[in-house]
Amino acid sequence: MSSVQPIAPQPPKKGSAAAVRALPFQGDQAALVTAVLNGHPGAAAALHDRYARRMHGLLYRILGPDSEIQDALHEAFVRALESLHNLRDPSALDSWMMGVAVRTGRTVLQRRSRRGWLKVMSNDDLPEPTAAAPDPGHDEALSCTYRVLGRLDVDDRMALVLRFASGMTLTETAQACGVSLATIKRRLRRAEKAFQRMAETEPALQGWLEEVGS
Repeated sequence: MSSVQPIAPQPPKKGSAAAVRALPFQGDQAALVTAVLNGHPGAAAALHDRYARRMHGLLYRILGPDSEIQDALHEAFVRALESLHNLRDPSALDSWMMGVAVRTGRTVLQRRSRRGWLKVMSNDDLPEPTAAAPDPGHDEALSCTYRVLGRLDVDDRMALVLRFASGMTLTETAQACGVSLATIKRRLRRAEKAFQRMAETEPALQGWLEEVGS
């Protein structure tokens, strides 16, 4: 009795339907959401390409110059893919993805808080130099700023960073944090006072504070 040998899969021929499905995804937000949920082979990569830069920038502002940012970005995309089916309005994908990044950044800060870890950034954690000449004073002030932020309550820090570092409006900040406008205003007032008080003890921030106050 002869045995049946399995047939090795053959690569799709040029112009076949399989080859067409493997092409990079093209489409608007609603089409992208549908494609991801339906398992389109290029949709997940398209989602990453479309939002990675903006989400990285937002996480940078939340976490500071930090070696955990890439891990946080990966975590944010895993969360997004796992919960995309909960998005009721596909046309709101932009704000929804930024919300995922905000919640992920908050989770990272909470994990640090729980283990009592106030990260003191090393030179390796500072952002890569730009084409302009490096400014050691700016780098030192940036590190001090995030040390001060690290001593704030997590919710207050999130409000302060989203409102002023990321440039969100009050309404956008409240929505991103999942609270009312009145609550975000209270958090901002409290955070600004606490930040100012602690920043005044940091010599590297004195010049910056004086410039802002002048």
